[in-house]
Amino acid sequence: MGSWQIKKILQSGSKEEKITTLESLSNVTDSKTIEEIIALFDDADIELRGEAFSTLLLNDNDISGILLANLKNQSKNIRGYCALVLANRNDRKAISEIIQLTDDESAMVRSCAVGALGFLRATEATSVIQKCLEDSNLEVKKSAIKSAIDVNDKTLLTKLDRLSEDGDPEVGKLLVLAKNKL
Repeated sequence: MGSWQIKKILQSGSKEEKITTLESLSNVTDSKTIEEIIALFDDADIELRGEAFSTLLLNDNDISGILLANLKNQSKNIRGYCALVLANRNDRKAISEIIQLTDDESAMVRSCAVGALGFLRATEATSVIQKCLEDSNLEVKKSAIKSAIDVNDKTLLTKLDRLSEDGDPEVGKLLVLAKNKL
């Protein structure tokens, strides 16, 4: 299948056609096709976003440059999901770029970014994880707590005592988990 056919399907095909096409693209190297896959992070259908994520995650080729460039995309979905793809690909070269996303205007992107840093066990990011612990958005705060646990920084973990549960049972469970790490 040619790249123009792939583009046509990914842009205007049925959901089933898009999924079938994505399943066949896990080893693609063509940057235009990779950009089309990334563009699906803006699709309203969560299943298509998940398939796009899996396709990029399973790609053994060096696609880091394209993913890194998309951390500056106008779409918050593309910025956030690309950070997560990079983390799941264990791309430690992306850490400094992901750190910058912890200041993003979108809470969803900040949450993805701080979660990605924890997944990467980015101990060099403890100061931004600390900053995200104080974020006004509950999802960002939860991601930061999980990341503090993941990087296993004792100083950061002791600071979690100051956090309130905000009435959220998930935050309470994470705080208990953090205390058990001390």
